[in-house]
Amino acid sequence: MAALAWDPWQREVLEALGHRVYARAPRAADIVPDDPLAHALLRAAGRGPESADAAELLRGLPPLAALRADPSAKRALWPRLRALRRGAAQA
Repeated sequence: MAALAWDPWQREVLEALGHRVYARAPRAADIVPDDPLAHALLRAAGRGPESADAAELLRGLPPLAALRADPSAKRALWPRLRALRRGAAQA
C-alpha cells in the first residue's frame, strides 16, 4: 500500500475542514542503510538511496555481511546489477 502525500493545498483544505494531517513515518524496511556497500550497489544498479525502490532492491539482494565475506557472492551479483541498470535506463 502506497503512502499518501498531501500537497500544501490539500493540507490547508483538510485543516480548514477540521481534520488533523499526520505525516507518516517511514517503516524500518523502507530505510536504506547508511552503508558504503549499499550505496555502491544502488549506484551499480542505476539508482540512488532516494529512489522509490531502493530499499526493496536491497532487500532482494544477499545480505551486505555475506557480500563482504564472500567475494564470489559479490562477483555473482554483477550480472543481476547490470540487468537492473539496463532496466533503470529504459524506464
